[in-house]
Amino acid sequence: ALLAEMGLGDTENLYPHQLSGGMRQRVALVRTLATDPELLLLDEPFSALDYQTKLQLEDLVWGTLKQRKKTGVLVTHDLSEAIAVSDRVIVLAPRPGRIRSMYEIPEMIRNAQPFYAREAEGFNELFHEIWRDLETSEREEG
Repeated sequence: ALLAEMGLGDTENLYPHQLSGGMRQRVALVRTLATDPELLLLDEPFSALDYQTKLQLEDLVWGTLKQRKKTGVLVTHDLSEAIAVSDRVIVLAPRPGRIRSMYEIPEMIRNAQPFYAREAEGFNELFHEIWRDLETSEREEG
């Protein structure tokens, strides 16, 4: 049922090497959801995908987490992705890893599908605010 829900209903008899990168990512999500976890750790889940597939999977993961009322922790170096799919963005400071700052995502952005969140009012301003924080962090560490 989960395979069908993720658009993979006709792939159940295929081997991993027969699946595209996006399909493999959806299978990984199905495997994780099958155990009904309360928390999902998503470590750079969209990094090896073409941009169109990445955007589609962002929407799928975002919608799945909301629909199933699951918490996800997304680790990413893509600031736009972090803002578009998250309720909050936590910037970590290097060596030792610690929380440098935390940003609550405004409701208008948070409630929009990730594809459309990037067009929401306030997205660009928040992007630039966090970007400046990251640049400051790099200067302080470097």
